[in-house]
Amino acid sequence: MSAPLPPPFEIHVARIETLALDAVVNAANTRLLPGSGVDGALRAAAGPELTQLTATLPPIEEGSAVVTPGFQLPARFIIHTAAPIWTAPGEKGEKVALLARCYTAAIIMAGAQNFASLALPCLGTGNFGWPRDFACAIAIAACEEALAKAPSITRLVFCCFTEADAEPYRAALRR
Repeated sequence: MSAPLPPPFEIHVARIETLALDAVVNAANTRLLPGSGVDGALRAAAGPELTQLTATLPPIEEGSAVVTPGFQLPARFIIHTAAPIWTAPGEKGEKVALLARCYTAAIIMAGAQNFASLALPCLGTGNFGWPRDFACAIAIAACEEALAKAPSITRLVFCCFTEADAEPYRAALRR
């Protein structure tokens, strides 16, 4: 049997749109327009009301977050955050800081709403091109730091699409 993960961390290989938690995090684009991957799955499961609502919201900056109802999702709310694109022009250190801010902003927002449970996808590792292991290290460090500012969170789920996505999280959190 493998060693348990340190609380409040959990790792689930699942589809994020199926999780019944206080909130799930959406890997959104800055204009909050419909996309593919996590965003497409969440929108399909939440129903058309989500897209109708996000169409009325102003764009968000990379590294920031906004919350919406979950509509038809099992999760009560969705926290949308926009990661930087790894392959886009720009200074790598700034991109790393922005990716970390995505996690921080989501956790701070969840804490401000008094959420107890939150699921995060592997932000940036799909269409935005971030190397999985590198993005995982950024995610864990940012989450560990941000959780101190969100004491209501007792479950933080890294929701991974595949076992290959989950393995770097398991390895890093067991150290």
